[in-house]
Formats: sequence, C-alpha cells, structure tokens
Amino acid sequence: MNDHRMNDHHTSKNFDLELESLRTRVLQMGGLAEEQVRKAVDGLYSGDIPLLEKVIRDDERVNELEVGIDALCNQVIAKRQPTAIDLRMIVSVMKTISDIERVGDKARKIARLGISIHGQNGGAPVNVELNHMTETALKMLRLSLDGFARLDLALVTEAVRLDEQVNAEYRGIARQLITYMMEDPRTITRSLDILTIAKAIERIGDHATNIAEYVVYMVKGLNVRHASTDEVLAQLKDA
Repeated sequence: MNDHRMNDHHTSKNFDLELESLRTRVLQMGGLAEEQVRKAVDGLYSGDIPLLEKVIRDDERVNELEVGIDALCNQVIAKRQPTAIDLRMIVSVMKTISDIERVGDKARKIARLGISIHGQNGGAPVNVELNHMTETALKMLRLSLDGFARLDLALVTEAVRLDEQVNAEYRGIARQLITYMMEDPRTITRSLDILTIAKAIERIGDHATNIAEYVVYMVKGLNVRHASTDEVLAQLKDA
C-alpha cells in the first residue's frame, strides 16, 4: 500500500472512531438524563430532600456533556469535511443532545417543585400517580436512543407509538387535579405544582419523539419535524 492510500486508510479509520465516540457520548448523556429524571420522581414521592438537591446540582453534568459533544461535532465538521450521510449523522447528534439537555432540565424542574411541595403543609405525601407515565416517557427515551445507536427504525417507531399513551395519561392526571382544586381550594397551590411536574414528564415524551425523528432523518434523509404522530408513523411504516 503506497503512502497516499495508507494515509487515506488512517484518516478514514480515525473518522470512524470519532463518529463512534460521538455515539457513545450521546448514549452516556442520555443515560445520565434518564437517571436524573428517575431520581427526581423518586425524591418527589419519598420526600428525600438531599436527593432532590443532588438532582439540581447534577444537572450541570448533563450541560457539560452537551457542551463537550457539541464542540466535538464542530471539530469533526471542520477537520473531516464529512460526506452528506455522515453530516446528517453529525447534525442529528447536535439536535439530539439539545433534546437530552432539555430532559435534564425537566428533571431539575421536578426536583425543585418536589422541594417546594414537601415544604408545604408539613410535607404531606404526593397522592397523584405519576410513576407509570414517567416510566413510559423514559421507555420512549431509551427506545429512541437505542434506535439512534443502532440506526434502527423499528425501535423509534415503537417510541413514537407510545407518545399518545403518555399524552393520554397526562390528560387524565390534569382532570384529576382539576377535580381536587374544585372540591377543595386549599389544594390549588399543591395541585398546580403537581400539574407542572406532570407536564414536565409529558414533555420528556415529546423530546424522545424528537430524537426518534432525528433517527428518521439520519437513516432516510427525511425531515419529519413538526409532522403529526400519524404522519411520522406513515413515513416509518414501510421502513
């Protein structure tokens, strides 16, 4: 192999390693954001204030990962002048980490509201069921990130299908909280805080759906942002 071909091979191998590093870091960031959400909801129900305070502090770790991955993406674009398909992957990484960072923000919001709730009325237990909706939204996130890692449209299709389930659970919780507030106005402040938490969980499902849509863009080159769930599923049907 002549020097030119050896250099091309070396450059190509380095580029592949850089792309793999990007994928690995995205999954690491996604795992951390999922852990943050889980801890925030656990702390909300247990009244573990130190745990909730830790969630708030650890949000900076998610932010730092976003900044580092974004810098690496820009470095790869500048150095490698990637082909169209590789550029799609890099752009999708940059969009994905933005959504993951927002999932981390939702965990921080839940933790802050949890601290506020447990400071009211002597720290009464939260009597609205949020765990199932949380688990479904986090399942969506895992499916979307696994689909991202494997370029697997079947996984992201499953994630998108779960979004309506999360939305329906949110609507049910909202109705329950409105009933509480109408029956006893003393519950209004607490109920509004819990409603805000439920909305944050519902938005985690939306961010997971966004990530699923970036995978569609990576694999098929189709931009399905702002499409309805039915329209996205239609695009994925024959994938």
